[in-house]
Amino acid sequence: MSFCDSDFLLSGPVARDLYHRVAARQPIVDYHCHLSPQDIAEDRRFENLHAVWLAGDHYKWRAMRADGVAEELITGSATPHEKFRAWARTVPHTLRNPLFHWTHLELRRHFGIEDLLEESSADGIWHEANRQLATGDLTARGILARMNVELVGTTDDPSDPLDWHAAIAKSGFATRVVPTFRPDAAARVDRPEALRAWTKRLSTISGTSADTLRGLLAALEQRHADFAAAGCRASDHGILHLADADVTDAEASHIYTRALAGTAATPDETVRFATWLVLHVARWNHARGHVTQLHLGPFRDPNPKLARALGSDAGCDTIGDARQGPGLVRFLGRLADDNALGRTILYNINPADNALFAALPGSFQDGAVPGKIQWGSAWWFLDQERGMREQMNMLSDLGLLARFVGMVTDSRSFLSYPRHEYFRRILCDLVGSDVETGRLPDRCDWLDALVTAVCCTNARTAFGG
Repeated sequence: MSFCDSDFLLSGPVARDLYHRVAARQPIVDYHCHLSPQDIAEDRRFENLHAVWLAGDHYKWRAMRADGVAEELITGSATPHEKFRAWARTVPHTLRNPLFHWTHLELRRHFGIEDLLEESSADGIWHEANRQLATGDLTARGILARMNVELVGTTDDPSDPLDWHAAIAKSGFATRVVPTFRPDAAARVDRPEALRAWTKRLSTISGTSADTLRGLLAALEQRHADFAAAGCRASDHGILHLADADVTDAEASHIYTRALAGTAATPDETVRFATWLVLHVARWNHARGHVTQLHLGPFRDPNPKLARALGSDAGCDTIGDARQGPGLVRFLGRLADDNALGRTILYNINPADNALFAALPGSFQDGAVPGKIQWGSAWWFLDQERGMREQMNMLSDLGLLARFVGMVTDSRSFLSYPRHEYFRRILCDLVGSDVETGRLPDRCDWLDALVTAVCCTNARTAFGG
């Protein structure tokens, strides 16, 4: 078997048949990503390979720092070509890291380039990719069309006017592009200056002053309605953990008022306020039939020196070790008690929490909707082969793999769509291997239905209505 050939990651005949006959032809429902709606609206033609591939990819930045690359060649003042060459020099040192697989899948699927990327091949790959980017159909929309992307769920702040989404909707573009309500900025009570600036923007766009807690809720609820009118089907929340506490409106008001006045909330107060806020959004989601996505567990900006120099989302975050169970149980139980628990997806970043996140949804299913509460795809530091296999095996043991909503790119790069292929190959290999070892029957109708559901139709049902 050759590296990255047509049967990559597929260890037997059943796996190969399932992937090539069933999985490969399914459309992509990418319900959580960080692509720019402006780029899609304007059908951006990317200036060069760095712009479309490296410019916002903190996975690659992190690997380059580990390889001893100077920051000037990562996020600094070096030219795009110099930064690309620095990445090319790093790639041979990523052997057995998922970036090695993703890099070569992306070069093959988008550009037809099968050369291994290294310093000696860098210039040839750079010029050939740039030639295709300049003259071919590898624009923002062209990439989505070529990759058979049916739906894109971008990640959008409530203060965003959604003009780019309106432009996309009017354009007739075949791929459906919808906003996702991400109100994390409202919970930055530990950063008073940033919070004050953000509330001014929210107040302006919503037409409601957000300088009190009641005003904040009214403004956010108005924007939630505006997002729904623009096609939104979900909210998304990035939190260290949920508080194991019932936070009153009076306590939340005290924290928020002090923050607007310039007093930063403590870490515990910040978690409590965020939990209070997410409960409100989850109720709005339930009322509108939207999905609540909870991304739990990362330590954000742990390196103060890098954070000061580069800001957030620069590849400096890491796996946190907060205790997740008590807050999640209280959160889901409170909503269930109030008949306000809607579709919910839980994502963990720490593999130590796998069993908890796989088992807990089963305690809150109500029989009304298949897969109503579920454990989301292997996320961030876990979205590699080992992490995906462990996630699907644990989910199979403690839940229903057949109801899983499947993979997301969670990426800022338009070239990341081969991650869905990567996931699908692993899924088919897991199922195919079970057939070949007698753990599953060789029932094509059952196997085809399982693979189709996990690759596409479950996500389409949850996010496409």
